[in-house]
Amino acid sequence: MKQIILILLAVFLFTTAFAEELSSPNGKMKLTFNLENGVPVYQLALDGHPIIKPSKLGLELKDADDLMTGFSIENTLTTTFDETWKPVWGESSTIRNHYNELEVILKQASTQREMILRFRVFDDGLGFRYEFPEQNNLIYFVVKAEHSQFAMAGDHTAYWIPGDYDTQEYDYTTSKLSEIRALMERAITPNASQTPISETAVQTALMMKTDDGYYINLHEAALKDYSCMHLELDDKNMIFESVLTPDALGNMAYMQAPCSTPWRTIIAGKNAGDILLSNITLNLNEPCAYENADWIKPVKYVGVWWEMITGKSTWSYTNLPSVKLGETDYSKTTPNGTHAANTKHVKEYIDFAAKHGFDAVLVEGWNEGWEDWFGKSKDYVFDFVTPYPDFDVDELQAYAKSKNVKLMMHHETSGSVRNYERHLDTAYQFMVDHSYNSVKSGYVGDIIPRGEYHYGQWMVNHYLYALKKAGDYKIMVNAHEAVRPTGLCRTYPNLIGNESARGTEYEAFGGNHPDHTTILPFTRLLGGPMDYTPGIFEPDVSQYNPNNNSHVNTTIARQLALYVTMYSPLQMAADLPETYNKHLDAFQFIEDVAIDWDKTLVLEAEPGDYITYARKAKNSDNWFVGRTNDEEKRTSEISFDFLDPDVKYIATVYADAKDANYLTNPKAYEISKYVVNSKSKLKQVCAPGGGYAISIIKAENKDELKSLKKL
Repeated sequence: MKQIILILLAVFLFTTAFAEELSSPNGKMKLTFNLENGVPVYQLALDGHPIIKPSKLGLELKDADDLMTGFSIENTLTTTFDETWKPVWGESSTIRNHYNELEVILKQASTQREMILRFRVFDDGLGFRYEFPEQNNLIYFVVKAEHSQFAMAGDHTAYWIPGDYDTQEYDYTTSKLSEIRALMERAITPNASQTPISETAVQTALMMKTDDGYYINLHEAALKDYSCMHLELDDKNMIFESVLTPDALGNMAYMQAPCSTPWRTIIAGKNAGDILLSNITLNLNEPCAYENADWIKPVKYVGVWWEMITGKSTWSYTNLPSVKLGETDYSKTTPNGTHAANTKHVKEYIDFAAKHGFDAVLVEGWNEGWEDWFGKSKDYVFDFVTPYPDFDVDELQAYAKSKNVKLMMHHETSGSVRNYERHLDTAYQFMVDHSYNSVKSGYVGDIIPRGEYHYGQWMVNHYLYALKKAGDYKIMVNAHEAVRPTGLCRTYPNLIGNESARGTEYEAFGGNHPDHTTILPFTRLLGGPMDYTPGIFEPDVSQYNPNNNSHVNTTIARQLALYVTMYSPLQMAADLPETYNKHLDAFQFIEDVAIDWDKTLVLEAEPGDYITYARKAKNSDNWFVGRTNDEEKRTSEISFDFLDPDVKYIATVYADAKDANYLTNPKAYEISKYVVNSKSKLKQVCAPGGGYAISIIKAENKDELKSLKKL
């Protein structure tokens, strides 16, 4: 009996007390892993402060024993990795990828199956994933649920949007975790596409702040061949658990070993800027898949878009439904007179782009079929090569080339994904033949076939398929309504933009809250750049469409700031040329601002309140600063100590006027010029819903400094 007790005690100690510990390279972030009665459990601390309390890991399988308990540790391996890599484009010209790794090889005695848990501990957080090596007892399997837990150490303040399998287009809510359930219904706007998963499910990337001032972010990286993760909150115990997006049958993922899940990421820091500057999401993705990526270039563009979003113009050529795609005799129809994508009008946009040094012009509504799609047929599909009669593809190709401007293609799939895949080669070849090198794709509406969601494994695989296919044709992709990005732009840098959040278009549908752009960089943008489409100079939408009384909740100065604070290598000047022509002094900043960077700094930041970035343009001595503000009047105080010492610069400050206000006086701005150096400081008042933008250009001529004040 004594021997039996000793054996049982030994087993108990092995399965409960044994723990693996691994610290980050700087020693401040500490992972602890152990088995509790055969269940994998991890926890994470920063400087001894709990970030993640003990949390369970495991997968529930369909028609098979679960991978959740009954494990023993077969082996553990620790390694260190340190590299510096150069992104094709990005917020900095070099990125360090430095982590310590723990590989835990687990074996389930009852099934003899193996599962590996791989942890990578960075100075600013943790990434972990499940891996399934090749083995006889686990080949094909279906994931019924993933039970990855993230146990919080308190009732943190969270910046959240409801969990939803089909859309991220929500305004953010700021609340305590314990308040999410009560506020969930209020977080839903009158939008038929919004269907929250539950009363306590939220989306990643989820941003939080603890009562003692730590910042925590939960997300995922390298989402491939798996479904998108949401988080369900147990608000009694403050434990988040992963919730995967199901397919039409209710299954979460179909797997074949050897395989792995995406990485689950936890980013943490004592400063808000630690979250904004983290590269964990990118570093957990594979290196660039293209041996030569010279064809991938950042793009600054204008386009026939905002006038259609506001209702000034239309996508469709006629108000009558077509009979059959490619067979409608449009000579027997009457044009509606508001079709924006016509040859003459697009030439005007090309002229404006050429005059102001823009790279491209986006044209939506150029192809047949929009009449049917807008409410006439739920199953309508496009062919992506048949233009309306008033859109001359060849003439516009030649005209754009003569102006050194590219045209940007638009592919609205209408959610009919298999149709799009059937046409992809033809559509991409059409682009190549007509000198289009970038495409904005859209997935508005329910996914066809029925029952599939935008963020399920089936659609995740489609987005990557379309992206890889575009790479075959050297085409860059800006996907709207797609799954939120998870750093795949490192591997496939032709993914130069996504929407995947509530963008500027909602300003024409009723408005975004002023704090929206002070939260997005902490959430949506952690996975990759967003095509936010800033640059709206006319906040009164009724000036374009008398029947639209929406108001853009911003000042002009803040719209300029967004080109710095909302990072993207794809930046649109979204307003109409005639409006910009009324404010060319302010528009100068949009002309000047870079879209690719050597270095990025966070000068001030607090989620939901304000963000101030400073960025150094790639291969340049010039810097740009942007500050976005919430609905409160605030004063920003920054130092220019990031500038090269002993060098003088000219700083042009685009700021809110003293009486500016996003509701009552949004177009009031002031432009001032100063001489600055590394010792200069700025104290700038930001209006409610306002901000400022600064271009800092190295002075080449001493004479130009004589008339300017020193800052």
